[in-house]
Parts: sequence; C-alpha cells; structure tokens
Amino acid sequence: MAVHAHPDDESSKGAATMARYTAEGERVRVVTCTGGERGSILNPKLAHDETILADMPAYRRREMAAAAEALGIEHVWLGFVDSGLPEGDPLPPLPEGCFALVPLEESVGALVREIRTFRPHVMTTYNELGGYPHPDHVRCHEISVAAFHAAADPEQYPQAGPAWEVSKLYYDVGFSYARIEAISTAMHERGLVSPFDEWLERASRRPERTVTTRIRCEDYFDRRDEALRAHATQIDPDGFFFEVPRDVEREVWPFEDFELAESRVPVELPEDDLFAGLRRLVA
Repeated sequence: MAVHAHPDDESSKGAATMARYTAEGERVRVVTCTGGERGSILNPKLAHDETILADMPAYRRREMAAAAEALGIEHVWLGFVDSGLPEGDPLPPLPEGCFALVPLEESVGALVREIRTFRPHVMTTYNELGGYPHPDHVRCHEISVAAFHAAADPEQYPQAGPAWEVSKLYYDVGFSYARIEAISTAMHERGLVSPFDEWLERASRRPERTVTTRIRCEDYFDRRDEALRAHATQIDPDGFFFEVPRDVEREVWPFEDFELAESRVPVELPEDDLFAGLRRLVA
C-alpha cells in the first residue's frame, strides 16, 4: 500500500516500483488522501482550459483513474480536501476543513480502515518533512505513521475492522542526491544540459536521507511515464520530468530508492526488494 497526499504524487514517487510489483503478480493499492482540488494547473498548455477550470475535482479524478490503469494498481480516495500550498510572508492560514486541519483521530481512523481492509504487508509514504514542505505531505506522513501502529492494535479504532499488522514501513526517496548527481553527471558527459544543476546546489546544503532499499525497475519507466502524462493538468509533457533521456536514466540509475523507517521482521540492509524478509513468511 502506497499512501499519497494528492493525485499525481503516486506517479512521481515510486511509480515504476509499483508497476514492477503488479507485473509480478502482487496486489498494490494506492490511497490518495485528498482530491487535489486546490492544485494549480501546472501544464501551460492547459492553463486556460475553461472545461478544466469549471470542474477541477472531476478532471483530477479522471486523471487518477487513467494513471492507475497505466500502473496496474488498485486505487482508493481517503476523501479529504486538498489544503493548497500556502504562499506569502507571512503565510496565510490554511482553508477551514482542509486535510491538514482535520483532527488526526479522524484522518488516522480513515487510513486504519483502509489498512485493515486491504491488509498490506508493506506500506510506503513520505518522511517527516513530507518529501517537501507541503502541509498535505507532512500530514500524510503523520497519519501514515500513526495508522501503521494503530492498525495493529485491536483496542484502537475497533469500528475500523479486525486489527492488521503491517510488517514494513518505507519512506520514498525519489530525489536522492546520489541519483540526481549520477544522472546529472552522465548528461554533462554527453554534452547535454541537466535540469538538476540548481537542485544539486541546494541539496548539497541539506542532510541526505538514508537509502536502505534500492528497487531495480527500469523496465517499468515507460509505464511510470504513461501515468505521469495521465495527470495532464499537473505534468507538462515537455517539462521537467521528461528532460532526462530515458536511455541515460536506464543506464545510469535503473532504480527507485526507499528508506526503511520501521520493520516488524528481521532485515539485512541494504535491500533490493520491499518484501525482503517477508517472502517466506507470506508464501
């Protein structure tokens, strides 16, 4: 189970890994916490499309359905409302009733119900910083960690179904420094312009996340890209996500990276499989 804040997050974070596991016969379910209702149209080609602007929530639901089909995943909405990304100095207050302001008891309980219904062995989500400081991403982290523990406790949220213990919890590390540096170096060596030069400069001043688990998934980059393009309001097909030639990416970094946050089974690090330590137990 992968828990994400908005529709499109699942396609930019761990998507090829999910596509690989579904192709191998595993069930993979994405839980999207919000409908992405307050997301801006980031694709300049659609910026003034009146049809989209008239009903952004419905449009984003259709995009999510197309992305789920491309990846071969199951999908559910947790049902909360996008908080938007506050901008300004000082930052404006968050909108009343948005996901980031919903009492934790309510949002954690909703995710516990999904965990106990689906009964996953592995969960993925964001780290304590949210991957980046969007209030919905930070909240997604908070409810994921809380639900990971609460779902296993029969005394918590008894109305959400029989207790279920998820064995492993991971944080996505899609933009690991090592990955971005390797791809950027390879592009420079080929005389290409890297889209990551400024990012590397900023990232060098921040602590690097610990990558414990590296999943080989280059055969599924095409399915990831199809899912990304399905989110047409958010992803410009001529933009950032597609500036790295896929042959370069496959050669230099054919992986997606994760950080093991908690495990209830013995593990040996580093790993090359999210189900490491579980294969014999669930066979």
